[in-house]
Amino acid sequence: MRLAELLKAKMSFSFEVFPPKTDAGVETLRQALKHYYAFKPDFISCTYGAGGSNAGRNVEVCSIIKQDGMTEVMTHYTCIGHTKETIAQELRQYLSLGIENILALRGDLPAGWDGTHGDFSNADGLIRYIKAVFPQFCIAAACYPEKHILAPSFSADIAHLRGKQEAGAEFLVSQLCHDVEACKCFVYRIREAGITIPIVIGIMPVLDKDAIIRMTLSNGCSIPADLAAIIGRYGDRPEEFKKAGIEYTINQIYRYIEAGIGGVHIYTLNKWEDVETILVGSGIRKDI
Repeated sequence: MRLAELLKAKMSFSFEVFPPKTDAGVETLRQALKHYYAFKPDFISCTYGAGGSNAGRNVEVCSIIKQDGMTEVMTHYTCIGHTKETIAQELRQYLSLGIENILALRGDLPAGWDGTHGDFSNADGLIRYIKAVFPQFCIAAACYPEKHILAPSFSADIAHLRGKQEAGAEFLVSQLCHDVEACKCFVYRIREAGITIPIVIGIMPVLDKDAIIRMTLSNGCSIPADLAAIIGRYGDRPEEFKKAGIEYTINQIYRYIEAGIGGVHIYTLNKWEDVETILVGSGIRKDI
């Protein structure tokens, strides 16, 4: 199913997983997927490894989800190291597996690289190519509610985002954003700029102090006052921090749903136990 069609009908609910590096890790993820399926997600997305690495495992995980037949799957795909020839070859493989939803990204540059070392330097070019050559795909694009860390200005970032829509992106998936009010402002600004496609909000569960600080700052995102208070109060007590962070994440889900966004996308970090605790606590439960 093309996810853009689903988003026209309702607010979506979905998960993101990442491809493990080992066979044992894949087996562990297989067991985690059973727990995710119990919540009847509309889709599960699978990332590449850092810098576009681990692509083979990405295909393996996407194939597992597709074969399980419990939900739709969306693969990530980056510009990193990809020529038009390799893109065509790899996208044909996804189509042969029945995968028709793709999140087209530039991708994070590996250390020491001064560009993508491929035929496309940015996601809009990749999106335009996929749209023209592989119209079977439903294409999603990334957005950054607090501005991409490398963008020279918010206005430039929004202009670039509109370019992704015009290139063929049918919906957006956001980078993590803990500041709900900042995200509401972002949505207002892009709608004023003529960006009309649905937005699925990525939510990063607050589970570990160091991880939250590292991922938030590395993506150029803010730490709002209520999250900073949790870090300040429980930062040296990991179990209490996780408990408070789970409550914070539940409230964040409520606030985003209230804001009327197109969908909620949970970055699971492949930690099904914590994700299950959050979703059961939030009341978003199905066949548990």
